[in-house]
Amino acid sequence: MNLTATLIGQSLTFGVFVWFCMKYIWPPVVTMMRERQEAIAAGLRASEEADKKLADAASGAEAELARAKEEAASIIEQARARANQMVEEAKGGARSEGERLIEAARADIEQEVNRAKETLRTQVSNLVIAGAERVLEDSIDASKHEDMIKRLAAEL
Repeated sequence: MNLTATLIGQSLTFGVFVWFCMKYIWPPVVTMMRERQEAIAAGLRASEEADKKLADAASGAEAELARAKEEAASIIEQARARANQMVEEAKGGARSEGERLIEAARADIEQEVNRAKETLRTQVSNLVIAGAERVLEDSIDASKHEDMIKRLAAEL
């Protein structure tokens, strides 16, 4: 065996192997590598977009939470204002009702005082007539009696 022929045979075999690999094996491997590279790039882009969307959603959620807190504070403030208004209305109503009751009581008292005065006038006039009858020892008729009672009541 000759070293040169072996070397040339191995070189030719190696060349055919390289040509075969370049013709039939290398293109599918490169295609698969490109597809894999594109898939990885697409995955990275999707990941970055998801991160952006997550950040946007987080900031949107914070903004919505802040708006909800402001709205809740506004609603609470309105409720407090309405409660204070209702308390003031109730106080005003109670004051007016109390004043009305006081006025009614005063009117009742005044009526009772007038009735008592009228009763006292009638009793005093009866006593005066009875005293006058005794003094005169003479009875006065009923019509004169009534006229005299009315005059005395008017004078008193």
